[in-house]
Amino acid sequence: MRRFMAFLVGAMIGGLVGATVSLLLAPSSGNEIRGQLQDRAERLREEIRKAAAERRLELEEQLSALRAPQNPTA
Repeated sequence: MRRFMAFLVGAMIGGLVGATVSLLLAPSSGNEIRGQLQDRAERLREEIRKAAAERRLELEEQLSALRAPQNPTA
């Protein structure tokens, strides 16, 4: 769970830094920059959704393995 949370925090910080840099360095109009930021935010949301779905599958598999009957080794 720590790895996943670290990923989410890193993704958010990376997105914010990228957005800030693009605002400061881009010779584009305000409308263009807003469009670019919206696109980047949407990609970030999709990446987070994908990571969350993958993690959910991993956790469901682990839960299934823990719930499975244990065979005694004797």
